[in-house]
Amino acid sequence: MAAVMKDTGTAAAQELGDESFMSAADLRAYMAEMDIAKAMKEVGAMDRAEKARKELVKSLSTPIEVTPEKIQEVTATLHRKLRSAAQRGASEFMVMRFPSSLCTDSGRAINNSEADWPETLTGRSRQAYEFWRDHLRPGGYRLKAMIVEWPGGLPGDVGFFLLWGDAKR
Repeated sequence: MAAVMKDTGTAAAQELGDESFMSAADLRAYMAEMDIAKAMKEVGAMDRAEKARKELVKSLSTPIEVTPEKIQEVTATLHRKLRSAAQRGASEFMVMRFPSSLCTDSGRAINNSEADWPETLTGRSRQAYEFWRDHLRPGGYRLKAMIVEWPGGLPGDVGFFLLWGDAKR
């Protein structure tokens, strides 16, 4: 019986040995397959991200209908966010982020702090600027636009920041 146990143990060890070890060529092939699978997954994720970005650009390119109800809705939401930021001790926060491709110059005027940068805005970013100009600036709020992301060293997203602290002199 001990011989049977020994043989069974040897067979199990041999079986484990066959499964546990592979040749260097097999291991390289396995690693290549894993790299391909990882790359395919990354490409799929990049494709999905690009599709979502295109949908966002399309959505933000289309102005929304400005009604008294919409203005009231935006104002109420903004008021809650302003109060929350003030309670945290902040004196600014980002109110909008959008791709620089929504600017007629891809964000160049914003990046260079040119006085006429608002003229480069399109779609909803233009509407956000006009909302600030017409409804918030009279109340003493300032708006700062800046490039907030630089993919590949080029202007990516633009951020609109609403400021209410003391203006720097």
